[in-house]
Amino acid sequence: MGNAGADVLVVDDDEAIGKVLVALLEQRGFAASHVASAEEAVAALEARPFDLVLSDVRMPGMDGMALLDHVGARFPGLPVVLLTAHGSVALAVDAMRRGAADFVQKPFDKDEIGYVVEKALAGSKLARAAAPPLLSDRSFVGDSAPMKEVFATLRKVAPTASTVLVRGETGTGKELVARALHESSPRKEEPFVSVNCAALPETLLESELFGHERGAFTGAAQRKPGRIELAHKGTLFLDEIGDVPRSVQVKLLRVLQERELERVGGTQTIRVDVRVIAATHRDLESMIASGDFREDLFYRLAVVPITVPPLRERGDDVARLARHFVVTLAKSCGRAGLRIDDDAVSLLATHPWPGNVRQLQNFVERLVVLADETTIRKTDVERELSRTPRPARAKTASSSSDDAPASTPISDALSLDSRRKETERDALVQALAQTNNNRTRAARLLEVSRRTLYNKLREHGLE
Repeated sequence: MGNAGADVLVVDDDEAIGKVLVALLEQRGFAASHVASAEEAVAALEARPFDLVLSDVRMPGMDGMALLDHVGARFPGLPVVLLTAHGSVALAVDAMRRGAADFVQKPFDKDEIGYVVEKALAGSKLARAAAPPLLSDRSFVGDSAPMKEVFATLRKVAPTASTVLVRGETGTGKELVARALHESSPRKEEPFVSVNCAALPETLLESELFGHERGAFTGAAQRKPGRIELAHKGTLFLDEIGDVPRSVQVKLLRVLQERELERVGGTQTIRVDVRVIAATHRDLESMIASGDFREDLFYRLAVVPITVPPLRERGDDVARLARHFVVTLAKSCGRAGLRIDDDAVSLLATHPWPGNVRQLQNFVERLVVLADETTIRKTDVERELSRTPRPARAKTASSSSDDAPASTPISDALSLDSRRKETERDALVQALAQTNNNRTRAARLLEVSRRTLYNKLREHGLE
């Protein structure tokens, strides 16, 4: 598992439940330890680092909500998942507003616990990876003409409730643009709820967005509000909107048009007041032409389009970002005072950075960690650029290789591999759908071990 070995702190005043949760987490490959009160949790967090806190809400003395506030103030970025036997939409909204990564209702399903913890850990990693690229103390780093155009649009649209479609290549910082819109809007005190639409199969995505009623599917032991409902009066960020299947697109269109929804398995119409921001790196116009994306949904989403430019089009911003990253990353890595000289910055500015701001940030972090002196020099940049692996480029059919017959095009082999992966992914999605996302039954249906199933789900982005 990508999160294998992650250290989880379980907080529950019920000793038996605490032991059950520790056992479930350890079965999933996590390290887990249990404390019986929020006060003990505070002491444990001060004693050593954890990757996630899984806490009951109702406990004697300091309760789970107070612990959530403490973690947010003392350990920003540490995800907290709350457990409660007294769940309600109001409680869930309050928890999300105060920074909870997610919540689970008791009695809980063991697979749900594992799924929620893995999702919260993955979300925490993405947030940390994206943290510095475009935002610095709530302001953007960049002075290029394309970014000035983005800033001007942000200033105009932020105070409104208009739906925004953020477009741009991977790594340009689309989620940070969405967060900036929220933080500069009248809704900034309300929840900012983010959903990565590409990370969930269709059966899970629908429940995640719209919620479900008790008994709606196997394992649905309790009613659970969806992310749209939790974003009421706040902002809903739909990342990778181009990966939403057409069956879910129809329901999203209703939310945008009518501001209402129904939970999976439910009949009650729920009114919602949400500001929707969507993002994608995909060509939605081509998807409309091929029938993969609804044209009416596209126009509902693209009321105000914002395109985040790739780094190669941002001129001197590479230099500005590089200097900014050195300062911020040096502090976080315990190397405050480290600087970078002009020649090193100039060399960084000539690199194409196909992975955009995220790639530049990761590269500068490597320079900071591996620097031998108090100044990063051009030779340091040259050394690390030479060590950077380059993605293999597919050869054309006319290309030949000493390792393969000239009559066998490399592109054919890639096509065969691509088809194998597509078939494998389809089988995984079908197994999850047939078993209502019961991982044990899905593994049995596919005749593989649970560990192999989880590895395959992660490989295909179906966690």
